[in-house]
Amino acid sequence: MNIIVCIKQVPDTTDVKINPDTNTLVREGIHNIINPFDLYAIEESLRLKEKFGGKVSVISLGPPQSINALKEAVGMGADEAIQLSDRVFAGSDSWATAYTLALAIKKIGEFEIILCGKHPGLASQLGITQLTYVFKIIRLDPEAGAITVERLLEEGREIVEARLPVLLTVVKDINQPRQATLSHIRRASRLLIPTWTAADLPGADSSRLGLTGSPTQVIKIFSPPRREGVLDLITADNIEQSAIILTDKIIAEKIL
Repeated sequence: MNIIVCIKQVPDTTDVKINPDTNTLVREGIHNIINPFDLYAIEESLRLKEKFGGKVSVISLGPPQSINALKEAVGMGADEAIQLSDRVFAGSDSWATAYTLALAIKKIGEFEIILCGKHPGLASQLGITQLTYVFKIIRLDPEAGAITVERLLEEGREIVEARLPVLLTVVKDINQPRQATLSHIRRASRLLIPTWTAADLPGADSSRLGLTGSPTQVIKIFSPPRREGVLDLITADNIEQSAIILTDKIIAEKIL
C-alpha cells in the first residue's frame, strides 16, 4: 500500500513579524518546524504502514530550507521524501499549492491514501474522495479498496465509508506523534532527497503556478496592536459571593 503525506514547514514563533513592503512573513532568524497538524498525519501514515505494510512518501512545497522538515519526517520513519522548490512556486496560495502538489503526486504514481494536516483543495485537483476531520480510522481493507473512518464534527461524530484512493485530513486527537529514532535520524542524514522544480512536473501550466496562478490576492498583512490587559481582583467573604460578583462583571462587560 502506498501512502503519501503532504507536509509544510512553518515558523516556530508567536511573535510573527510582517514585512509591510512585501506583505510577507519575515523569516530571517526564525526557527522553522513541521506544521503541528502535519505531524499527526505523518504518525497516522506510519501506523498504517506498520499494520498493512507498504511505503510512506512525504512531499513538501516550500523554500530550500524546507528540506529540514522532510528529513525530520524521514527521521520519524517515512521511507522517502520529495521536495518541491522553485522560484516559480513563490507566492502560491492554497489553490496554486494544491495544483502543484497534485502534479507531483501524479508523477509519483499509484497510491491508496493521501494524508494531510489540512489540504482540502488537493482532493479536488486529483479528482478523488476527501474525508476531513478524521478522528479515527475504524477499518481499512486495501484488497476491497474501502476505508471506514470516524469524523470529529462540531455537533458530534460521524462514521463514513469511502472507496480508495482517498484523501484524509486529520485532527490532533487521532494519535500522539512519535519521536524520531536514532537509526532513522542517521538514515535521514544520509538520504539524498530529490528537489523537483516546475520543469520536473509533467503537464505543468505556468499560468497556474505560484503568485500568477493564485486567485487569492493579499491586500495587506499587519500585526494588530498589542492589547494591554487589566487585572481586576475580586474581594469577597466566600466562594459563593465571589461567583456572584464575577457573574455580574461578565454580564456587565457583555462577555455572555
